[in-house]
Order: sequence, then structure tokens, then C-alpha cells
Amino acid sequence: MDRSESKSASRYLTNEEAAAYLKLSPHTLNKKRVIGGGPKFRKLGSRVVYAIDDLESWIEARACDTTSDPRYAQAR
Repeated sequence: MDRSESKSASRYLTNEEAAAYLKLSPHTLNKKRVIGGGPKFRKLGSRVVYAIDDLESWIEARACDTTSDPRYAQAR
């Protein structure tokens, strides 16, 4: 594997790695994938992977200024 392939491969995380990155349990991330509301994911054969950029976007979309922010209630 050359450097560009290695860099490309490291951009994606497994469900367990993505859950750890987001500080969620793998079960919670699975649930969000099934019912909606979670980050974008990709299916590669039988594997589910998450792009780090998509995880970062998902985190930023949930940023709130105060607890009265409507997004705060949605994020819970």
C-alpha cells in the first residue's frame, strides 16, 4: 500500500472507531444509523464505515449557543 492509499484508508473509521471518536457507544451509533439522526455512513461490502469529515460535519451541525436553542432539544 503506498502513501496515498494509506492516507485514503485512514479517512474512514469502523463503527466502533467512529463511536469512540464521537464518545458514543457503538450501540447508540448503530441505533442512529437505523432510525436516523446519525452521521452519514458508507457501506463497503458488509462493512459500515464513516468518513471523518462527515463525523466532524455532524458534530458541527449540533452546535448550540444556549440550552434554549431548538437544536439543543433535538440533539438530546
